[in-house]
Amino acid sequence: MTFLTLRADQRADVRIFDLDSGETSVVFSSTSLLVEAPNWHPEGEWLVLNVEGGLVRLRADGSSALEPMPVPAPLVLNNDHVISPDGRHLLVSARDGRLYRLPWGGGAATPVTELPDPALRFKYYLHSVSPDGLTLAAIGGGLDASGDWVTNVYTLPASGGPHTQLTDDAFADDGADFSADGEWIWFNSERAGEYPGHAQLFRMRTDGTQLTRVTHDDRVNWFPHPSPDGRHVLYLSYPVGTTGHPPNLEVELRLIELASGAVTTIDSFLGGQGTTNVPGWSPDGRRVAYVAYPTTESASGGLRPAHQR
Repeated sequence: MTFLTLRADQRADVRIFDLDSGETSVVFSSTSLLVEAPNWHPEGEWLVLNVEGGLVRLRADGSSALEPMPVPAPLVLNNDHVISPDGRHLLVSARDGRLYRLPWGGGAATPVTELPDPALRFKYYLHSVSPDGLTLAAIGGGLDASGDWVTNVYTLPASGGPHTQLTDDAFADDGADFSADGEWIWFNSERAGEYPGHAQLFRMRTDGTQLTRVTHDDRVNWFPHPSPDGRHVLYLSYPVGTTGHPPNLEVELRLIELASGAVTTIDSFLGGQGTTNVPGWSPDGRRVAYVAYPTTESASGGLRPAHQR
């Protein structure tokens, strides 16, 4: 199985931005491992990241090396994973198209979804769990009647059961994430695009009603993540003309202040795929973790890591 790798002159920096101080720190850096998609354990001590089909954890203060997390064979994961609000389980997307629940301390994987129909090539990509831990927000992708690949937003019980399809159209949707109060789902979609690939941010009620466009700009906006305190939404902004969410582009990490609607760029760097595919907020909503992939030629390579390998 093929995984993305770092370039010869590249590293993966796990960064944390502090909203109160406005400062960015690097808590881990590697020139050999392409780590992706950090999220934060509810107790605040650990970050969880994906690396080459498995999971690792890292102390959020940068005081440790990466520690492998048990993922039972033969599961191979993609980088869409979340942690249950009680901190007891990991909820993950596997490359077989199913969602699974894994105990935090290790143990058997419990399927949350049935094995998809191979003829449709349908797959789930998990992006969020509701604040009460009962519902998952996921993207489902599969072939339509014409044989084209389509994606839509779904919710489904975290304990397993039938999914509910919230969008149903030919426009590409991705990055579904619950609001802090659990009443809204944010996502990115090409439904209002002015050119192919022109994704913008939207939100809707958890029953699919009151669909509203949130961003209105020329850039390509992906992966909205509402903060746990309900004050902000983080998202990844790609250059004009980008299609999909590729790696290794000069991207901007942006914050929407929900009370005012003001948008602020908190960091610019070489990144994209793997940077913030999953919610990376600290439990108090005052810090956010993400991954940058600078090269020796990029301008974003000057931060000192707390731990390196």
